[in-house]
Amino acid sequence: MCRFGTHALGNPMALDCRIGQGAGVSTDEGPVEHEDRWILNLRGMSVTKISVDFRLVLILDSGWEVALEAPVSLSRGTAHTGPSVLLKPESQDVAPALALFGAKVLSAVAFKSGTLRLVFDTGHHLTCSTDPSFEAWQVTGPAGWRFVSLPGGDLAAWSG
Repeated sequence: MCRFGTHALGNPMALDCRIGQGAGVSTDEGPVEHEDRWILNLRGMSVTKISVDFRLVLILDSGWEVALEAPVSLSRGTAHTGPSVLLKPESQDVAPALALFGAKVLSAVAFKSGTLRLVFDTGHHLTCSTDPSFEAWQVTGPAGWRFVSLPGGDLAAWSG
């Protein structure tokens, strides 16, 4: 288990070895760590299912899942160029997210500050910021990959 954020714990070289070998992920390579972010390598994966309870969950092909619990900004284009709508999973106020069904991921970035940003081929941008009190979102995938936005702003990352 590795945890990355303001304090790096674990052995980053061991994690790099797993990433280089693909770690059983269906894409050519697994998530890639950078100084301030993780590139999740979900490019080309489609949203195959959307579910709502107290969370908004996007199921992607290839076994990846994005679970959003905090309010989420959904815009057409970047937040600077297009109006955004605030999705509120805790009150099931997420109907605009249905536009993501069948959309393909162009970019998926988990920032070490705890923010998640997804960009889709439909032009939609989804951004989930941190929450001061609870885990705002998590992304899980094959081979034990898990990324979690920690309360107050930090990122935890695990692999198989």
